[in-house]
Amino acid sequence: MDRTRSCSWSDPQRLAEVVKETDGAEFLKKIGSGDLPAPPVAETTCITMAEIGDGYARFELTPAEWHHNPIGSVHGGILSTLADTALGCAVHSTLPAGTGYTSLDLTIKFTRPATLASGTLTCEGRVVTSGRRTATAEGRITDGSGRVIAHAVTTCLLFG
Repeated sequence: MDRTRSCSWSDPQRLAEVVKETDGAEFLKKIGSGDLPAPPVAETTCITMAEIGDGYARFELTPAEWHHNPIGSVHGGILSTLADTALGCAVHSTLPAGTGYTSLDLTIKFTRPATLASGTLTCEGRVVTSGRRTATAEGRITDGSGRVIAHAVTTCLLFG
């Protein structure tokens, strides 16, 4: 039996314009409240923002069949995207208006498979260090029972 899925998203250029004039925490909170649309990556992966704080971000993903790899578990790239989102947004939440960032690296260690039975996956990201040019963050992905699925660290390049 074939399965289908469709999604839609808002023009990402709107977000690109607003982010230039809004500090990171305010920008992310506007997305979370619905005052700004979710970015296309959130719509296509179904990763949702759960909480934003100063140097902190929590995102969630409820696994679906279309997240699975050929061996029946959530694809590592999907888990990496969840981690990159939470850790990057933790960094973003500390940035002033007009300062951007990009991931320089992401290291993730998978500790157990995630499947449909895992329940909602949660990734909490926290800033570890922040300087003039780079910031680092770390986080964990846990399943619905609180078991660690993966842990990750990132370095972000700051610019603007």
